[in-house]
Amino acid sequence: MILIVDDDPSVLFSLRALFQREGYEVAAVRNSEEALPFVRRQEPALIMTDMNFSRQTSGEEGLHFLSQIRVFMPDVPVILMTAWGSIDLAVEGMRRGAFDFITKPWDSRLLLQRVATALSLSLAGKGNGGNRALPFDRAGIIGKNPKMNALLESVARVAPTDAPVLILGENGTGKELIAEALHRNSPRSSAPFVKVNLGGMPPSLFESEMFGHVKGAFTGAVAPRKGRFEMADGGTIFLDEIGELDLPSQVKLLRVLQEQTFEPLGDSRPRKVDVRVVCATNADLEKMVAEGAFREDLFYRINLIELHIPPLRERRDDIPALVSHFSSLAAKEAGIAPKEFSPEAVRQLENLRFPGNIRQLGNIVRRAVILSGGERVEISDLALTPADMRMQPDDQKDSWTTREEVAAMTLDDLEHRAISEALARHDGNLSRAAASLGITRQSLYRRMQKFGLQS
Repeated sequence: MILIVDDDPSVLFSLRALFQREGYEVAAVRNSEEALPFVRRQEPALIMTDMNFSRQTSGEEGLHFLSQIRVFMPDVPVILMTAWGSIDLAVEGMRRGAFDFITKPWDSRLLLQRVATALSLSLAGKGNGGNRALPFDRAGIIGKNPKMNALLESVARVAPTDAPVLILGENGTGKELIAEALHRNSPRSSAPFVKVNLGGMPPSLFESEMFGHVKGAFTGAVAPRKGRFEMADGGTIFLDEIGELDLPSQVKLLRVLQEQTFEPLGDSRPRKVDVRVVCATNADLEKMVAEGAFREDLFYRINLIELHIPPLRERRDDIPALVSHFSSLAAKEAGIAPKEFSPEAVRQLENLRFPGNIRQLGNIVRRAVILSGGERVEISDLALTPADMRMQPDDQKDSWTTREEVAAMTLDDLEHRAISEALARHDGNLSRAAASLGITRQSLYRRMQKFGLQS
């Protein structure tokens, strides 16, 4: 059941008619005083509420009502209804737990889509999603680490919905694969999955690339061209590096996300588009919002669901499987027989910090497979560079963690680790690294050859 709360009889009548035509059971009340007893008694599946129930225009009535709903029904999705002048209040409502907000007058098609998304996501969260019985497509994601399993569980719950998703993680963690898994496990899987790297797109080309253009729109536009949103119609658009988007382009993107319409460059006629939006970034968007570098309304529009990808250093138990995968891939690309990595080589890789995450591991493995002369990749074949061993500042504090760890290491392990960390601290400078270890430069070089470390 959908509960509508609004003091305007015409709004109640219009929304009731709209939802009933779609087969929903609907109830309507005029204020929060009538709504609260109803909520306790009937437990609606979704609540749509205005932000003002009297002559006040502050929106505080709606925010207070939202807080009361959260006490009785913490999981019910709530959609706020607001006028254009109250967007800031709607954003505050989403901070306090609202699912979404719509503006008056509303687009009926878009409103129905958001309601369907809210209801399907709510059902999926309760374990009632019909699509969960289907096999889950991992989209090539490798690993059984508990953190990755938890992430994929979230992907499985969210994928059947149209909820906008923001994927957060360091560079090289596999954000694109998570986006592809969301698409493959969604009802849109047979439609296009369009990937856009916003970080590599000049602001001057944003409109033409994203919305397309008509013939003659600018010098050189000799033929009409579809934009990325039109290419993705019916499917999913993945906006990578969303934090790199400049403010004017953010305004243009927000309009498409709010209204599901766009105008090709050179054409004033708006066109409808039906896409599921998935964004990704390694930037701190909340900090950017506070600094005025990212629009707050866009931030709350794209991150209804946040998915955090753990860095590789937090899932070291997945490294052997990843090494095997990249080794097979490299051998196939090079047209050679697959090569096994020795236990010592794998252990060496497990001990690295990987600031570049899975992308960095893949590069190391590919390089070792191609350059190694034997049938098996040994530790000397890894040809590690100072860049491979460089640690991030936050990692320095736990490079030597416990007595038990040190006690379990061989003398070679200890020497290898000391040399690796000295090289990393001094950015590969052999003279400074040798001096910090109390040995000569020549002695350091011989030990680096022994452990397969390159300068």
